[in-house]
Amino acid sequence: MIELINNGLKFSFPKVHPEAELTIGFQRTLRIPDDDKTYPLPPGLGRFPLRHVDDFAARAPKKWLERGGVMLPMYQSEAMWICFSADYPMAIKIATGKINAVSGKPWKDKLNRKPQDYVVVPGQPWLDGYCVEKGVIRQFVAMPLGLGVTAEEQIAGKAEYGGIQIIAYPMKREAYERYFARSHALYQRDESCLCESGPSYGMGLAPGGRMKQDIYEDEYKPDDWDLEHSSRCFIHICNSMVWHQIAGEQPPTTPPTSKEYTDAGLPWFNYYDDCQLPLMGSAELKKLKSVAQFGKKKGSLLPENEAVTPTHVVKLRAGLKSGQVREWADT
Repeated sequence: MIELINNGLKFSFPKVHPEAELTIGFQRTLRIPDDDKTYPLPPGLGRFPLRHVDDFAARAPKKWLERGGVMLPMYQSEAMWICFSADYPMAIKIATGKINAVSGKPWKDKLNRKPQDYVVVPGQPWLDGYCVEKGVIRQFVAMPLGLGVTAEEQIAGKAEYGGIQIIAYPMKREAYERYFARSHALYQRDESCLCESGPSYGMGLAPGGRMKQDIYEDEYKPDDWDLEHSSRCFIHICNSMVWHQIAGEQPPTTPPTSKEYTDAGLPWFNYYDDCQLPLMGSAELKKLKSVAQFGKKKGSLLPENEAVTPTHVVKLRAGLKSGQVREWADT
């Protein structure tokens, strides 16, 4: 079952275990410069507002209604990171436009280990973008479908789905009870660093600037995951104008630029977990052109892309704690 609670998605699997619950949030953040420098983690600027697609059946596109799920507004001047919170182990696959954000492969429901195409929570506190190499991701940034820039269009060769796709698998109850004594601590970046304060309906995610982030190897056995129980959700992305047309409300205000944020002396972050092994990154995703690289050919696609030098970087280490949604149908 999936519920929409406080602008987050709560996945629960009571038939597996009463503690088998997971919360996923979608954080607004700075769009880091896309200049081939590798930046530390930007802050959370508050969660994106989420709304049930079904609540706007009269105005939402037909395909969105067929797929169900939720929708959120996103400016091209901002970026996204996905945060995870669970005490019960979960394996989570994340795709954009049905292209896996960890492996770069087309969407498949089942878990794959070679290459690993999912993250494990607790352990992976967040995902900020596409896993392009060991210790480096390219940030999730929004772009209209049809320009050829999104990961979906670069890999699949067409703009068909857009949005974000997520499926979660809980650990089997017997496996959980075997590992019960293990500590699954989770650190989350502070979500209150700053307060939330003829268009195309289709928006997808594209690779932006480079950021330091490890995607960790699964330390459990393949048979520990309960593949018979899963929940999946389709998250549709609107630009600000479409959000207003469909939801009848204003999106959040635009975020500060990376330069404005850095000039104000506000913190960036580095996260370390010495107990986990990072994945090597996806060869397919590493080949993707970033938005800035496309902009050199198509004209500027990136507002406010000035390089910055973060001086206030906070080190974070693992071990610190700081209405139901209709599931995505096969279409």
